[in-house]
Amino acid sequence: MKIAIINGPNLNLLGVREKSIYGNRGFEEYFRELQQKYQSVSMDYFQSNAEGTLIDEIHRVGFSFDGIILNAGAYTHTSLALADAIAAINTKVVEVHISNVFAREEIRHHSMISANCVGVISGFGLDSYRLALEFFISAK
Repeated sequence: MKIAIINGPNLNLLGVREKSIYGNRGFEEYFRELQQKYQSVSMDYFQSNAEGTLIDEIHRVGFSFDGIILNAGAYTHTSLALADAIAAINTKVVEVHISNVFAREEIRHHSMISANCVGVISGFGLDSYRLALEFFISAK
């Protein structure tokens, strides 16, 4: 099984930015823990602050991977282009969020990408990624 984890803007600053919302851990450390725990799953990790680069990565993995775990960051709420990229590929996508977006600002309550994803996981901290990974493992 091959899973891509794709993180959008500002998620490179996990462990540094807004710790009360996003926690104290960087994603690279958490990713290594996922790899250790799920050794039978091949996982790629990609992060970009640029919308077009995220679209390029979705296109790159979207026809050959078994699943994509996508935290599009703020692009979740604004990017029709990301929604179109998800709709264009064969690979199923799970939308994830570290924070509970529904407990935050009103603009974060709407996702442009959810309708093209198989599901949404929100509010479980970094564990949101593990829950998405468990979905793909159990759906296999």
